[in-house]
Amino acid sequence: MRAWALFSAVLWSLVGVGTQRSSLFSKKGFVYGTIEQPGNRQINITNTGKLVVKDFIESLSGLYTCTLSYKTIKAETQEETTIKKRYDFMIFAYREPDYSYHMAVRFTTKSCVGRYNDLLFRVLKKILDNLISDLLCHVIEPSYKCHSVKIPEGDFVHELFIAFQVNPFAPGWKSVCNNSSDCEDATNRNILKARDRIEEFFRSQAYILHHHVNKSIPAMHFVDHSFQVVRIDNCRPGFGKNEGLHTNCASCCVVCSPGTFSPDADVTCQICVSVHTYGAKSCP
Repeated sequence: MRAWALFSAVLWSLVGVGTQRSSLFSKKGFVYGTIEQPGNRQINITNTGKLVVKDFIESLSGLYTCTLSYKTIKAETQEETTIKKRYDFMIFAYREPDYSYHMAVRFTTKSCVGRYNDLLFRVLKKILDNLISDLLCHVIEPSYKCHSVKIPEGDFVHELFIAFQVNPFAPGWKSVCNNSSDCEDATNRNILKARDRIEEFFRSQAYILHHHVNKSIPAMHFVDHSFQVVRIDNCRPGFGKNEGLHTNCASCCVVCSPGTFSPDADVTCQICVSVHTYGAKSCP
């Protein structure tokens, strides 16, 4: 897994992000370099003073310190003065899939009070996790709420509104990349298979329900046509994906460079503009 990170600095050092230390850094935790002589093959300093670091991964996230030093010379006396500045800032990287799926489904229940609602919720999550575990996908952010719903020309019924997200990064997911030249393609194929399996599972619930019309229907059962799927393709605000710039980690959400921002529900960093024209976007 690789990513690129761009920092506007000439010198920076890692400060207290755990016991592990990347090979990017010297034994003392500092990186030195000039335009002609970068720190090492993974580090390059541009002629505008920007430091480009290759192989910046999630484990390197943490507090960083940037130290600048330069000299000024008075024209009258030729006196030199050394100026030093220090900046502390957080660098954070995380991985998101190219896309994931948010799913919602409803079940009837006898009452909104009682332990059976929670039991059904936990059993359902376990079933779905087992259903897609061989794909190294899993259910995340599961939740449910119970509401009273008015049936047309009928009484109120209690229903559980269950929501969850299907994610391709279950523990051990990196093993899917061992036999694939494109890790993103492998995880994308797996999450599509996971979506299809879950859809088929709930279709089977509807089939079972329809073929029990002459039999007693359990108080807790799947509500037909309630299953919904929404594709999610976005990074957190302030992060964006850039396949052209970060070819080795197209699914990585990388912090937007200075002068750019990412709005909610988007996957790209946009250039900040001044708000002089009606409707123009600007940085928060």
